[in-house]
Amino acid sequence: MKFTDLKNNLSQGGSNIYLLEGEDAYFRLKGEEMIKNAFLQMPELNFSSFEGESLKGSGLSALVTALKNYPFMAEKRLVKVTEFYPTDKEYEEYLQPLFSNFPPTAVLIIVNSGAKKGIELKRKNAVTFVDCGKAEPEAVARWAFITFKRAGVQCPVSVCENLAAYCLYNMSRVSMEVEKLISYKVSGPLSAEEVDSLVYKDADYRIYELTNALYRKNFSKFCQIAADLQSKGVDEMNILNGLFSYYKNLLSAALSPLSDGEYARLNGVKEFSVKKNREQADIIGINNVKRYLHAAYSAISNVKCGVLTPASALQNCRNAIFFGDK
Repeated sequence: MKFTDLKNNLSQGGSNIYLLEGEDAYFRLKGEEMIKNAFLQMPELNFSSFEGESLKGSGLSALVTALKNYPFMAEKRLVKVTEFYPTDKEYEEYLQPLFSNFPPTAVLIIVNSGAKKGIELKRKNAVTFVDCGKAEPEAVARWAFITFKRAGVQCPVSVCENLAAYCLYNMSRVSMEVEKLISYKVSGPLSAEEVDSLVYKDADYRIYELTNALYRKNFSKFCQIAADLQSKGVDEMNILNGLFSYYKNLLSAALSPLSDGEYARLNGVKEFSVKKNREQADIIGINNVKRYLHAAYSAISNVKCGVLTPASALQNCRNAIFFGDK
């Protein structure tokens, strides 16, 4: 289920085994809090937690024992496991018997970032999988809009969309920026200018702005953003690598015969991102994308070979993109 469906699941009685998995730390943290609020009483007696690294082989018996312990003066006992990636053998020997006859007095919360490999717990029938991956841009902007509204701050949808983009749709970042803006504004209308000046723009978003300046042929804007990035500690090689990665992604998406959804699934990216990359490649033109990619690659190679300094390489790349032959 999506993270947004968890509240409804809990209101209907909930489940015994939850797997909160995905790269967005905000969803993992909030999901855990929601489950605890729904089931946990007297946490000092009815809650225990384990690190997944400690649950290897026979060490899993400690988890099984904790789940089979009866709660003290409460209906449920909660056990949390962080970064838990059991092997097939460990699942069959220790977890399958437990999951097939799970204690009705226990709730297991598994919180994974998905950074490691193991058996796919989310495909097990007894497990309620909560998708904590990055939300779609529209969902992040909608969350910001609703949160502002509840706090008495009026923030237009378009401004919420900008805020979400500045944070690369990372809910942890978005939630912190929204809290900061609510504390700043307290109540009343929040303008686009205030959000632009107060919200820190992620370096990757600034690279995205750089590329927007490219296809709009806004040389001054490109130079301004590059200078701002460098003032915040982003060096020339990071900028060049960002440009190379951007154009490589555009070209790969544009030339692939796969649909947006198929390409997204095979490359581990959001379908929305694939669609945007293809739209931008179409605006820039495939031949220009190839030319810009070659310019970025050549600049990086010349630095690594000692032919150019990073500053000169960035200047050459910029000039090739803005003023080179088409």
